Amino acid sequence: MGGYIYRVFTGQRNWFEPVYAPVERVIYKFVGINPDAEMDWKSYAKSWLLVQFVMALFVYIIFVLQGHLPINPDHIKGMSWDLAFNTAASFITNTNWQNYAGEQSMSYLGQMAAITYLQFTSAAAGVVAVIAFVRGMVANKGKTLGNFWVDYVKVHTRILLPLAFLFAIVFVGLGLPETLHGAQIAHTLQGGTQTISRGPVASLEAIKQLGTNGGGYFNANSAHPFEDPTALTTVLEILAMALIPAALVTTFGKFIKDRKQAAVLYVFLTGLLLAGAFTVYASESAGDPLVHHLLGIGGGNMEGKEVRFGQSLSSIFVAATTAFTTGAVNTMHDSLTPLGGMVPIVFMMFNSVFGGIGVGLLNILMFLIIAVFLSGLMVGRTPEIFGKKIEAREIKLATAAMLVHPFVILVPTAIALVTKAGTSSMANPGLHGFSEVLYAFTSGAANNGSAFAGLNGNTVFYNVAIGLVMLFGRYVSMVAMFAMAGSLVKKSVVPESAGTLRTNTFSFGGVFLAVIIIVGALTFFPAVAVGPIGEHLQMIAGQLAK
Repeated sequence: MGGYIYRVFTGQRNWFEPVYAPVERVIYKFVGINPDAEMDWKSYAKSWLLVQFVMALFVYIIFVLQGHLPINPDHIKGMSWDLAFNTAASFITNTNWQNYAGEQSMSYLGQMAAITYLQFTSAAAGVVAVIAFVRGMVANKGKTLGNFWVDYVKVHTRILLPLAFLFAIVFVGLGLPETLHGAQIAHTLQGGTQTISRGPVASLEAIKQLGTNGGGYFNANSAHPFEDPTALTTVLEILAMALIPAALVTTFGKFIKDRKQAAVLYVFLTGLLLAGAFTVYASESAGDPLVHHLLGIGGGNMEGKEVRFGQSLSSIFVAATTAFTTGAVNTMHDSLTPLGGMVPIVFMMFNSVFGGIGVGLLNILMFLIIAVFLSGLMVGRTPEIFGKKIEAREIKLATAAMLVHPFVILVPTAIALVTKAGTSSMANPGLHGFSEVLYAFTSGAANNGSAFAGLNGNTVFYNVAIGLVMLFGRYVSMVAMFAMAGSLVKKSVVPESAGTLRTNTFSFGGVFLAVIIIVGALTFFPAVAVGPIGEHLQMIAGQLAK
């Protein structure tokens, strides 16, 4: 897959060229795109931001007016202004945070023309951003990063749409519904009636996972049997959410012509992912000693989990959905044990354990640049990465991109915890309530979208606050990375010498991993200590939350 993505963005032909090329030419002509034009970083970034703004405005109007629009067989009303703002900000940023129940608050038109639509376009925006950045890295005294409009069309026609179509067909075959009929009324054996919501679920589910989106058709997300009916569909969904973010690491290795560099990144990132999955599983398997002691119930923690998945598949899904910042859930994260709940929080704080589609690799490259800079300082050499010298401008931009993440997590969390508007939404007391608020803003900043659902986020305060966090968390860092690409593209590629710091070794991979962990610990450990770690210490001491 990584090789295929590389061929797509380097203009190489493939077997399906006779199908893709004519369709793309029609799109270019209809929209007025000159596919041969090239853009510098400012033009590329402006086009990128313009598309985001127009689409956000378009879907906001749909959300507010959906009660008056067609394809609404269940007569769903329009959203309030604050919920519509939060939802538009959420899906345009590839976060897919949901302060609403999909089957109760979204019409079929909204699910298709707004939600599913943005799950394609926001994912595409992440891919083209990292491709533009990598072009800037490998260019030798260049000026441009490519053509945004061509890249944006290609990622839809050649990657996302074919894959989503394939996965949707498979999901339909495995039991996910795909229909425009309204809710089904079922008559129970007791003589009552039950309303069973349905709709175009399989198509949304396919791009939800492939685009690392995570926004569910139903409120229960992938815990709902219509979104994820069996263990097999869960395994396929995990593979779908991992497919493109992991493949982009290989794509990067091909761009820099260094397969070993990609292998080193794979080893350390996969190691982090597995460490997180095993930590969740160990904690959930051990269960809650308070439950064991007070109620005499042995075994692991099955609260909030589906029996058809059990602790093993639930634990893997928890780690994967936050490592790849997808946000889909097949178990309720609010019901995890303290250490089990700490792993998804930490993964979202790191925001670079593979990460989301496109953006994850951008964060990885940001940390690589910082690691190279720190290593250069330690050995007294001008830092270089992939033949490009890292100077003051690049490190300032990388630092700005890095620091915006903790800022938009910790500051809003503190504000929420000292205001009545913030604390009134907390369903749980004490340290777990703190973790719910911390998780919400971490999820928004990391473009993840999962939640400790005990927090009532559908208030004006949280709709606006989390909406702003999602916007700042994505766009400030992305603009900084575009600017860095514009600086790197102009630099000459310096041949390797005896003094070149090699980044494709496992020893440097250890430095890279240490930088991620140390930066994460310095910025987030106090908050994690107050939340999940403190709650775990309370639990093993036999204390109930107060």
